[in-house]
Amino acid sequence: MARRWRRTDAARLFIAAAAAYGANVALGTAVAVRLIDTRRFRWVHHVLYIITCVATGAALSAAFWARPVAATRRAAAFLAPAIGPLAVIPYAGTRTRRHPLVALAAAPFIVAGLVASRLPSDRK
Repeated sequence: MARRWRRTDAARLFIAAAAAYGANVALGTAVAVRLIDTRRFRWVHHVLYIITCVATGAALSAAFWARPVAATRRAAAFLAPAIGPLAVIPYAGTRTRRHPLVALAAAPFIVAGLVASRLPSDRK
């Protein structure tokens, strides 16, 4: 019987985490280069940050319940280091260079988790 390649059950969670992070970075960049003025709705950036953290946590939780187990745990392991920069961002200050640098430090881990979640799991 031929083996079928399956993506992880939790791939959508990894996509949601990456999309929320991308939207947050895009908004932050647009504000930094003064394309958008968010003085009246600054809360949108904060809400996107919270959504990013929740989606990342949900994707990481998939390591305990999603199938196939090995592929999901591999994707979660790639994503896990993003917790550090995401936790430090609120303390990095918003008027310095530190804030965007800390925020961008999470990017490689979010992308790696996304890519790993989309790879076929039955490779031999």
